[in-house]
Amino acid sequence: MSFALVLSLLGGLALFLYGMQMMSSGLEAVAGNKMKRVLEKLTTNRLIGVGVGAGVTAVIQSSSATTVMVVGFVNSKMLTLKQAVWIIMGANIGTTVTGLLIALDVGLIAPLLAFLGVAVVVFVKRASLQHCGQILAGLGILFIGMEMMSSAMLPLRDSETFIRLMTSFSNPLLGILAGTLFTAVIQSSSAAVGILQALAMSELITLSNAVYVLFGMNIGTCITAVLASIGMSRNAKRTTIIHLMFNIIGTVIFTVICLVTPLTSFIETLVPDNAAMQIANIHTLFNVTTTLILLPFGGYLAALAVKILPEKESEKTEGFVLQYLKPIKSSAEYRMGNAAIATNGIVNEMTRMSDFVGKNVERSFDAVLSAETENVGFVTEDEEYIDFLNKEIAKYISKVLAYESNPDDCAAVTAYFKICGDLERIGDHAMNICDYGKLLKDKKISFSEKAKSEILNMKEVTIGALKLLGEFKGINGEKLEDIKNSEQKIDDMTREYRANQITRMRNGECSDEACVLYSEMLTDFERMGDHILNIGEQLAVVKG
Repeated sequence: MSFALVLSLLGGLALFLYGMQMMSSGLEAVAGNKMKRVLEKLTTNRLIGVGVGAGVTAVIQSSSATTVMVVGFVNSKMLTLKQAVWIIMGANIGTTVTGLLIALDVGLIAPLLAFLGVAVVVFVKRASLQHCGQILAGLGILFIGMEMMSSAMLPLRDSETFIRLMTSFSNPLLGILAGTLFTAVIQSSSAAVGILQALAMSELITLSNAVYVLFGMNIGTCITAVLASIGMSRNAKRTTIIHLMFNIIGTVIFTVICLVTPLTSFIETLVPDNAAMQIANIHTLFNVTTTLILLPFGGYLAALAVKILPEKESEKTEGFVLQYLKPIKSSAEYRMGNAAIATNGIVNEMTRMSDFVGKNVERSFDAVLSAETENVGFVTEDEEYIDFLNKEIAKYISKVLAYESNPDDCAAVTAYFKICGDLERIGDHAMNICDYGKLLKDKKISFSEKAKSEILNMKEVTIGALKLLGEFKGINGEKLEDIKNSEQKIDDMTREYRANQITRMRNGECSDEACVLYSEMLTDFERMGDHILNIGEQLAVVKG
């Protein structure tokens, strides 16, 4: 093979990979956020999960991207492990779309697609249309690269060394290993399958040998999710184990089928003159059949992943859960005496919520005082739990109010509904303060020692005011007066610290950016005091 042909092959490969990356980026920019929202709202229905996984992957053209997204959602507890199983199965089906597109003979119009796409990107200023142009250009460049690779590989048909190499893949283990390693290196099964199709189109590898390489490519694509799960929760790591198990089981099944049945010969007879389509058909058959076989056993896959990575004591519950409230489905379930059970459950869940809020307030002020980001992950995770509890307690309260007739109980439950909203808002302000700490580190901003002393006072006063709220079982007039005094103290401190800030600005003791952040923090500090007072006033309504 001449040096010119080697350069042509490398250039074709570069164009192919760049075209795929360009097309995927454009597709994700157009629909990526919508896809994420769809995944976030996914139900536990396995068929919907598979459909969503397939649809998302077909749109963004990357099973690896979908799986990485799912790993992130499982890590943040937006999805459970069982929900992740269905999406992963669907993602493996969705990834076959790329191979089917490549198998269609659109090489003649590829330059036109590339030209139209680049023209849109260069001359159209609207962002959404630019993304569409990026998709077109990527598709065109992908096919141009495919044509270059196929042409450059044609002379290899006369190379005995290369023919021996391709023939060696008739050994299933060698073929699977080669496909796994190659895909693990380039981290894209879609791109790897495309390159395998280019080899087949140049008659350099037969379908009977290519199938084993193809099966290995399905295993190799798992490396992206494995890398993404490093440093994440055990459930996130279990998600990657499920992805690996799916493809390994499918590989074992289809390797046996190919060894004992004339499957490859049958596929060849369906489209005898289109080697690329033969590989695309095998790829689709592999993923669809494996999904159908494993679909009834998704729960077992999740359980096996847990056995491989056993639970720790801190992981006895999966995802966000209500510990004290059982959903009320009908009025028949809400019988006499349930008011006490309901209000006690609400109080217990709100106490949990308040604990999360208190921890986040403390961590957030600490993040600002130390200008470190180590607390950001914990604060973000607990903030998501706070939002979950607020939403679920509110839903539960709406059911109670629909079935409860006692005026005092209705008043108490209504007060709890308002308290949940105020707790959630305090959590939001704590999250804001935590973000200021991240900005301090990222932008290398520092507060003066005087400002830090004031921030420490804010932290102590806020935590002290939160502790006055007690266990949410009602308060007397004296306790309410203490809460009012705390809120007034927060207002007084805010005014005093703003005046101090202006003095420091005049004396040149703080930077402009530090002044802006400090001013924002004072606003959050004051508003937390307002919400604490709101909670105190609502607790006064409750008859403890």
